[in-house]
Amino acid sequence: MADTTKTKPSAKKPSSPVKNAYLILYNAVSAGLWAVVLGRVIATNLTQGHEAVYPSVGEFCKWTQTLAGMEVLHSLFGIVRAPLITTFMQVFSRYALVWGIADQFPALAAGSPAYSSMLVAWATTEVVRYSYFALGLSGLQPAALHWLRYHAFFVLYPLGISSEAWLIWAAAAGPAKTWIYPAYSPVLYAFVGLVYPPASYILYTHMMAQRRKVMKAAKAKNEKATQ
Repeated sequence: MADTTKTKPSAKKPSSPVKNAYLILYNAVSAGLWAVVLGRVIATNLTQGHEAVYPSVGEFCKWTQTLAGMEVLHSLFGIVRAPLITTFMQVFSRYALVWGIADQFPALAAGSPAYSSMLVAWATTEVVRYSYFALGLSGLQPAALHWLRYHAFFVLYPLGISSEAWLIWAAAAGPAKTWIYPAYSPVLYAFVGLVYPPASYILYTHMMAQRRKVMKAAKAKNEKATQ
């Protein structure tokens, strides 16, 4: 005979204090590192010009961005609910820029204002994002930070992606042609021409979908509160 006993839905399992503390620390440290990048990029541009940005902050930015590889592991092992594919795409594209372009062709990074604009877009985005997560996990959610989290990307994403594409194209058309691997230039052309457009579309529409979801939930909450 079948068991017809109805069970109540289990309550949402509380987050592990250890995991919560780790994520707060990770996000707070990451926000601080990107704030350093942003401050140094702005200060260097104002005092020495964009040519000095890569020598000033390039190595620091490279390792700061490398730390973000942890986010792929966070998603893979279910530590956070971020989708694995979009997380990997975002991190991989950044790795391609800091390791495959700027680190290999420092003269290109130093000579192009696109490197500065790229870092401004990256760093501003990450300061907002990591601060939002760190404070949210701590039980705080400043309204201004919430607004920036779901609106600033309208400007920052096009600025960042266009700067990235310019640097990759410039590398493919210039120093990559005479690099130690002759095939590197065609690979970069293919990457920026075939991979970047669909990847950019996927990431941008993902952010739009996240924004709609959050705005819809906030609207429903406000309507419920006024009833």
